[in-house]
Amino acid sequence: MSRESEIFSTIIKAIQEKKGENIVSLDLRQIPEAVADFFVICEANSNTQVRAIADFVEDQVSQHIGEQPYKHEGFTAQQWILVDYVNVVVHVFQPETRQFYGLEDMWSDAERMEHNDTN
Repeated sequence: MSRESEIFSTIIKAIQEKKGENIVSLDLRQIPEAVADFFVICEANSNTQVRAIADFVEDQVSQHIGEQPYKHEGFTAQQWILVDYVNVVVHVFQPETRQFYGLEDMWSDAERMEHNDTN
């Protein structure tokens, strides 16, 4: 699993297409207690957009890779939706919720990469 893998690039493109903001990936492969290889974190400005991004990620990964998420959570409250593909876990936050939970700070030892270029 790498940032060049098809599932990873499909997730990033799906988030960008739905106008996700502040897109970051954390490479957790060197952290022994990590639960996945990568976290992909982004934010959206409304419940509707949080849901739309998460739904579109699932749709695009299903169409292009043929994989369904191992699990997903947060579709009821839509403040933070998690889509778990085992090796890659996608976190779609509203800004206040992202700041409150501080995943980037919690996993600060991970290599961080921004993905805000929509080319």
